Amino acid sequence: MTAVPHLQIKNLRAKIEDKEILKGMNLEIKGGEVHAIMGPNGTGKSTLASTLMGHPKYEVTEGEVIINGEDLLEMAVDERARAGLFLAMQYPSEISGVTNSDFLRSAINARRGEEISLMKFIREMDKKMSTLEMDDSFSHRYLNEGFSGGEKKRNEILQMMLLEPTFCILDEIDSGLDIDALKIVANGVNEMRSADRGFLIITHYQRLLNYVKPDFVHVMMQGRIVKSGGPELAERLEAEGYDWIKEELGIEDETVNANV
Repeated sequence: MTAVPHLQIKNLRAKIEDKEILKGMNLEIKGGEVHAIMGPNGTGKSTLASTLMGHPKYEVTEGEVIINGEDLLEMAVDERARAGLFLAMQYPSEISGVTNSDFLRSAINARRGEEISLMKFIREMDKKMSTLEMDDSFSHRYLNEGFSGGEKKRNEILQMMLLEPTFCILDEIDSGLDIDALKIVANGVNEMRSADRGFLIITHYQRLLNYVKPDFVHVMMQGRIVKSGGPELAERLEAEGYDWIKEELGIEDETVNANV
């Protein structure tokens, strides 16, 4: 019997230069679960995603992260990816001179540890691109170069669908999407849902969660989770904002820090 995938974050603290951003983060995600994290700007949501993926500018000062029984924090970035962790970035990078198809095939080979045949890769890529309503020309274009915001986000989901990670972190994947593109991206995410895969969705808005239904919703403030609930929590946040949580918990106004 295959073990259920398990990601556990325990008392995680991280800083950038001398400023502590994550201040005792605790979260547990199992295969088959979709967790959404919401919160005001500057509370550490994107820092959490980057820290889990091993971004060098964030220094972990305390705590641990265990992925399927292994210490994630001891792994290099490429080892984290091979262990099954995937991050769909808020601002995907452009890479001139590297075609989308070459990048994706290389990434699949690295993830699986073996060469995927060209024909199998083409079949899989064509199928996933069709799901995401992406034109065939995308496979031959340089990675994200000249892509619109929505095209970049679809490309991130295409990478996720081809790599088949165990844990998917989606950092504001809905930002800048019109309603049609949002539905397409959500369809790609929903197609990936299974008992063998867990999701962590970072978002500001309820609208994505109308299409990708979360099992758990968490509110992040002051570098940690301060409240958790079901999908109804996101609906209340959309209607009432965060002030009621601050009042309930006696939290002072957040200090807003860009891109954390």
